Amino acid sequence: MRFLALGILSLLSTGFLFSQGTKILNAERISVAPKIDGVLDDNIWKSLPVYSDFHMFEPGNEGTIEENQRTEVKMAYDDKAIYIAAYLYDPNPEGIARQFSQRDEVFAQADHFMVALNTYNDGINETRFYVTSAGTIGDQRVTQNNRDFGFNVVFECKVSRDERGWYAEYRIPYNALRFPESDVQNWSVNFYRRLVNKNETHTWSRIERGIGRDTQYNGAVTGVRNIDPPVRLTFFPFVQSALSTQDGQTETNFAGGLDIKYGLSDSFTLDAQLIPDFGQVAFDNVVLNLGPFEQTFGENRAFFTEGIDLFNKGRIFFSRRIGGPASGSVTLEDSDTVTEEIIDYPAKVKLLNSIKISGRTKGGLGIGFLNSIGSKTFATIERTEFNEDDTSSIIDTSRRKVLIEPLSNYNVFVLDQQFNQNSSVSIINTNVTRSGSNFRNANVTGGVFDIADKDNNYNVSGRGIFSNVRESGETTTGFQSEFDFRKISGNWRYRVGHDFANTKLDINDLGVNFRNNFNNFTLGGSYQLIQPKGKFNNYRFDVTVRHQRLYKPSVKTRNSIRFNSFFATAKRLAFGGNLSLNGKNQDYFEPRVDGKFVTFESNLGGGGFVSTDFRKKFAFDFGGAVRQWFGNQDQFNYSINFSPRYRFSEKLLVIFATNYSSRKNNFGWVDNTDTEVFLGLRDVTSFENRVTANYNFDPYKAINLSLRNFWAVSDHSSNIYYLLNDDGSRSEIADYDLTERRDPNANFNIWNLDLSFRWRFAPGSEASLLYRNQISKFDELSTISYNDSLRNLFQESLNHTLSLRVTYFIDYNNIKHVFKKVS
Repeated sequence: MRFLALGILSLLSTGFLFSQGTKILNAERISVAPKIDGVLDDNIWKSLPVYSDFHMFEPGNEGTIEENQRTEVKMAYDDKAIYIAAYLYDPNPEGIARQFSQRDEVFAQADHFMVALNTYNDGINETRFYVTSAGTIGDQRVTQNNRDFGFNVVFECKVSRDERGWYAEYRIPYNALRFPESDVQNWSVNFYRRLVNKNETHTWSRIERGIGRDTQYNGAVTGVRNIDPPVRLTFFPFVQSALSTQDGQTETNFAGGLDIKYGLSDSFTLDAQLIPDFGQVAFDNVVLNLGPFEQTFGENRAFFTEGIDLFNKGRIFFSRRIGGPASGSVTLEDSDTVTEEIIDYPAKVKLLNSIKISGRTKGGLGIGFLNSIGSKTFATIERTEFNEDDTSSIIDTSRRKVLIEPLSNYNVFVLDQQFNQNSSVSIINTNVTRSGSNFRNANVTGGVFDIADKDNNYNVSGRGIFSNVRESGETTTGFQSEFDFRKISGNWRYRVGHDFANTKLDINDLGVNFRNNFNNFTLGGSYQLIQPKGKFNNYRFDVTVRHQRLYKPSVKTRNSIRFNSFFATAKRLAFGGNLSLNGKNQDYFEPRVDGKFVTFESNLGGGGFVSTDFRKKFAFDFGGAVRQWFGNQDQFNYSINFSPRYRFSEKLLVIFATNYSSRKNNFGWVDNTDTEVFLGLRDVTSFENRVTANYNFDPYKAINLSLRNFWAVSDHSSNIYYLLNDDGSRSEIADYDLTERRDPNANFNIWNLDLSFRWRFAPGSEASLLYRNQISKFDELSTISYNDSLRNLFQESLNHTLSLRVTYFIDYNNIKHVFKKVS
């Protein structure tokens, strides 16, 4: 313990190893801005100094860059923006990979150039601006442990090509950046060039692979001083119309709203969303859920994905809770003379508005605040009263509204102090306040640390979380902690960790925790190839051992060991495999009754995958897995997935993916009372098919098709059921009556299709025309085939939706003269 304490103190007190002054770029102030057209013939470019001498980064640091494939950059600025010119020479310009794609899809089969700009020169936070050889732009926010393409700002970049190579010309306005208020700016930068055909990446400032993060190797930017940026105020008004039809019923909807970005200072930005509308978000990948935990999905709403890195500290904020299902419930009356039925139960709470404020001070303190307000939400209940003497005779029918979610306020607040160019300590708080005494309120506070030593050899990280939930006049407090110590450099690495949660932990009002009451230990080690060797650009082996326990009572739940491997060859073939052995598992969650547990036997399984070279027109991913249980030789799982892709041209790419999974003689929960738990023997099968097709007219217009069909069955036709014993074993019962208890057989089929045309008709502005149809069906016909299930599915009513959404970008500085005339 004394050694550990001294080690942590050492980490806290050390400085930063890497010199940010290994390379220096002097940005020059200009008075006439270049025309951003990708053709570098403006006079201003001819007068600026050239920065070249790039280095190998991928697949390794060894090797030299040929003179006829050199890269040169120039950089300038004025009071409105930063300007960058990139000269990307190539001896075979016609052979440059240039697959067309849309915004942020910068890892298509096309060369790309990227500017990594750190306006705090802190070795951690970067904004990256990409452009591909086909003209697609993208931006990414890089922080300590996150790389976020959901971050979108408005900037310009155009490309051109001639007999010597291709060229990129950037204009990055200051409203796309955040930087300290200072007369002399202390920035850093690196430039990356990816060459697809050679499978290489070059960087201006050399990055030593395997030591630290790439963000710590930037060169210094000097010369940026006395800038007077314009007001950072932008508007994104939008209008959306939708037409939906189902069962001959037609519904129309028209909505409008406004998103605002305002620079409170050079460092802090306010984002506000007035009258939010999320009508064109992607569909969720719903599956048949047989487990004890809820099914969750990723965030598709831009407001909750853009610039959200600060709010993800500590992993206690899950944005899908905002505007998610209502927290209340409905009690229905059911008697001989009265019945009630739910006529309408809104799937989501409507948001009234959302705002977020975020930024970072010159001293490295990040501050974030997010607030959303959800409106009152009601369910509609239909009440039917019958004649007391003749219950077949209806005497009255009425409807009533039941409040299932009151006016609700969601808050997230975070402080994140970064230091030593590689470490941070954070505090984050989430709070949900619902009006009225009948609804629950919640408050969660977390402390987070992520600290590395000066040489970036070792890292300690962890978090401590307190949850407080107030319901029915009582407050319940829970606690969770995590601690990890890692060796993070070199070929050989290792990790030790501990995870703990008491029985009261509950962060689910504005976060996600599937389980609590655990006391787990982890030990792992790995070996990885850092520089290419022989036929391999990279390979990695790792072993992880886990010991899992309950906190209360203190009992072992499972031991496990897992081995993973990954290989990537110089010819862009990737493959790998895994093998894992799980000991007996005492599962306290599957029974759905406190204090009960079911024992699952020990098992052995493994899998593998292969992924071919995506540079070729035809390529594929293929994988599979198997698992066998020792205590029950008939219990066996296997899965297989295959995803071929074909690039018909540089504009058209089609990807098909199919996944098949089978769990034979699986058993699990089917029903319970307050004291008894019933289990059933079942075969679980799932089959999923997806088609994705993209036709890109150019980097600004595309037609996209996304089709998904998922089918799954849980088949209990063996009619074997068990009663769970107190020791976790099960006893077969012969009198399980499906007429009195829940029928566990399940057949679930869902179909989603999205066909859209998207057009970025101006910087920051987009029009989107979307056609969507969707249908789903759930029943107990678990023995029918996939074809029969699909036939039954399409006998259901199909929902068709056609919607048009137009968003327009307005910069206040381009319209402020209008306000001056009015005043």
